[in-house]
Amino acid sequence: LPIFAVCPVIAAVALALKLVSRGPALFRQRRSGFNNNTFTLFKFRTMYEGSEEDVTIPQARRDDPRITRVGAFLRRTSLDELPQLINVLKGEMSLVGPRPHAIAHNEHYAGLIDQYLGRHRVKPGITGWAQVHGHRGETQTLEKMQARVKYDLYYIDHWSIWFDLRILLMTPFVGFVNRNAY
Repeated sequence: LPIFAVCPVIAAVALALKLVSRGPALFRQRRSGFNNNTFTLFKFRTMYEGSEEDVTIPQARRDDPRITRVGAFLRRTSLDELPQLINVLKGEMSLVGPRPHAIAHNEHYAGLIDQYLGRHRVKPGITGWAQVHGHRGETQTLEKMQARVKYDLYYIDHWSIWFDLRILLMTPFVGFVNRNAY
């Protein structure tokens, strides 16, 4: 999609956020990318201002009181991810790849899951093989994160342009709107 095609949607979402809650429309957070280099990830802010400042970075969960009404819609439809196109244009992310986790989550899971940091052998993506297989959202158990990592590493080991195209074609149907998107 050309960036110009999504500009009206981005403007409408930003306006809706400004009308219903205080604070900036964009949420910024440091994430680890390719080769563990950090970058600032952009998303639409879906939580009340100030609720993202917890240093432990608790994952969003179903019926999370920190999430605004507009934010809940943005999360269910994955429209909160649109500003990551800026990260793609800056060369920090790709359209397809392992989703970038918060740095605190990387530090936590790197010690618990073999090959966890292998996810950083490629640029992170807006969508990925794990996402189109339902492994997105909150990971309440270690097993759920292990499953996500397994799909991420499979993607990396089997990458091809055709694989990326397959994931991009699957994403609107099973990746963006998903039971785990909240």
